[in-house]
Amino acid sequence: MKQKHNVKVEGLDIEFATGTLAGLASGAVTIRSGETELFVSTTAASALRPGQDFFPLTVDYREKFSAGGKFPGGYFKREGKPSEKEILTSRLCDRPLRPLFPKGFMNEVQVIGLLLSTDQLNEPDVLMVNAASAATLISDIPWNGPVGCVRVGQIDGEFVTNPNHDEMLDSDLDLIYVGSETEMLMIEGSAEFISDERFYEALEYGQKAIQPIIAAQRELAKLAGKEKKEFPLIITPKEVTEFCEEHAADKVKEALGHDSYTERKLAIEAIAKETTAALEAKLGAENVKGDDVARAFDEIQEKLYRQNILDTGKRVDGRGAKDLRTISCESGVLPRVHGSAIFNRGETQALVISTLGTSRDTQDIDGLTGGATSKSFILHYNFPPFSTGEAGRFGFTGRREIGHGALAERSLLPILPPEDEFPYAIRVVSEVMSSNGSTSMASICGGCLSLMDAGVPITAPCAGISTGLVTEKDENGKITKSVILTDILGAEDHFGDMDFKIAGTPDGITGFQLDLKISGLPFDITLEAIKQNRDARMKILAIMSEHMPESRKDLREHAPRIHTIKISPEKIGALIGPGGKNIRRITEVSGAQVDINDEGQVLIFATDKESMDRAIMEVDACTAEIEVGKTYRGIVRGVKDFGAFVECLPGKEGLVHISELADFRVKKTEDICKLGDEMVVKCIGVEKGKVRLSRKAALEEAKEATEEEAPETAEESSEEKAAE
Repeated sequence: MKQKHNVKVEGLDIEFATGTLAGLASGAVTIRSGETELFVSTTAASALRPGQDFFPLTVDYREKFSAGGKFPGGYFKREGKPSEKEILTSRLCDRPLRPLFPKGFMNEVQVIGLLLSTDQLNEPDVLMVNAASAATLISDIPWNGPVGCVRVGQIDGEFVTNPNHDEMLDSDLDLIYVGSETEMLMIEGSAEFISDERFYEALEYGQKAIQPIIAAQRELAKLAGKEKKEFPLIITPKEVTEFCEEHAADKVKEALGHDSYTERKLAIEAIAKETTAALEAKLGAENVKGDDVARAFDEIQEKLYRQNILDTGKRVDGRGAKDLRTISCESGVLPRVHGSAIFNRGETQALVISTLGTSRDTQDIDGLTGGATSKSFILHYNFPPFSTGEAGRFGFTGRREIGHGALAERSLLPILPPEDEFPYAIRVVSEVMSSNGSTSMASICGGCLSLMDAGVPITAPCAGISTGLVTEKDENGKITKSVILTDILGAEDHFGDMDFKIAGTPDGITGFQLDLKISGLPFDITLEAIKQNRDARMKILAIMSEHMPESRKDLREHAPRIHTIKISPEKIGALIGPGGKNIRRITEVSGAQVDINDEGQVLIFATDKESMDRAIMEVDACTAEIEVGKTYRGIVRGVKDFGAFVECLPGKEGLVHISELADFRVKKTEDICKLGDEMVVKCIGVEKGKVRLSRKAALEEAKEATEEEAPETAEESSEEKAAE
């Protein structure tokens, strides 16, 4: 049996362990914080798949319900497809691991994380990244790690490392920071209008906070690390690269000058086909692999893209490094929907639709690891294949779509009004119509305009933009030259070194995400990128504000209206009625929806004034009390020898004693009324919760009123008048 090794992280409640589980995996560790514990393994395939031309790294994180002492819901008592949180955690772990594998390494690598135990206080996503790094580091797989990961919060103006769920309720920053010993690798998170300067300070804080975690992994590797294996690297043959450069470089350079993405793509495909034929004629078809030519062309394009930017400061579409593409906005583009907008930035286009719903439309969240159990704001991002001019699988929600939607959602969340002021559930759907760079940021811009078009009183307009990076390095790997690019194209993302997305308002940053293809980002470049991103955001916000300065004052015609009534919590039962009888009746007669919370807040949702007014009247009737001295038109609900029980208000009734049924002696109650009759009565007293009613008093009151208003018609019976 393998020897067990444990290493604690200095200054943090984190402990790594290896040697007890999964002895056949290339690398396996457990990580614990509090009573939250994860297991993570890393394994590599021993051989390449036939035709393999990319690096197939897969990261899968799963939460087992047994970790929280629960059964999975539903008919099948087994965990099913991954939840949104599991997918986001998997992506979070994948992105910093990927750039640290050697270039040309294409054996399949699989990282699997399992949540074994949760205390519902310590969040497992950060632990997953650290454990994946440790498992890969101690494995026999070549990898240029380790990395460290922390969550940085800000409570009362002070940064906090790895705040738990309870502490995060008081934090206005949620930054997940991943870095190496010297540089930043990946960030993800949101904030409540944090300034650019404070955001940069948070990044510096995160870089210091990860050092003990990296040191602990180094110590674990000394104790239990395996010797790294030699894997064959897939490198394009030199003769193929040289032939493609000689015969195609000038043609590719000319093709990259085309205005549109589609034109560039088709032109390069034609050149690649022509070059392949020429290469086959020279070397023989049996000696030429299509994958080699494809890689060679990829390398040629990368070199041309980067050289042009580094040497001239110009990009393939003619822009300078800091220039935005042409931006245009439209709103109110669809009938009947509650809010809609189209946001265009160059060839990137997003159609965004907002829908307002009731409190019943909120999204339930599985609270297995703690945190919120529901959310009333949802943003869904869809990326159909036609958006890139291609045919492909449609109708399947991929990890990329979930990740981009989550980024846009958390970026827009801080600008929404408080729920007690605007108690709607809100769903925003971004349909990407055309994609050539940063569709998630276009979704934020279009989503903001769509919310404003729906009449949502946002606190401030929000926009997002991505900055890229092209670098030149010396033989030691040190960056000697760099250019930061504003508003990157899809190809600049693919061939460049960075995709740094930041969203925010004029008041500060609300969302951010950084992905790198290099092994780290120096902090001087980081600071410059943050400043350049802010300048671009302000320009976009100005364009958006020119199109729509503020939210519409009124909701769209078909959006539900909300009216709020505050009642005493003691009256909730009376409003609901036995078995929900009263609520069902109100819904049926008014067509409105009525929701009640435990504090006595009643929300009435209706699509027209008539429905709203009827529902308000019914709610008022159900929650009102029978008052002494007031006259009511009620329904006889019970007939007894001693009198009749009359329902004056929904669910509220009183007794009309037989002596109070008329201004003469009544022998039998049935002589005056029967079940279901309407009766005008007056409340003459309430004693110990028992209501005393009088028909006689109501008749006398009606008679007096009639004599005062019209003496000439006094011969009409007071009962007939009262009945009118």
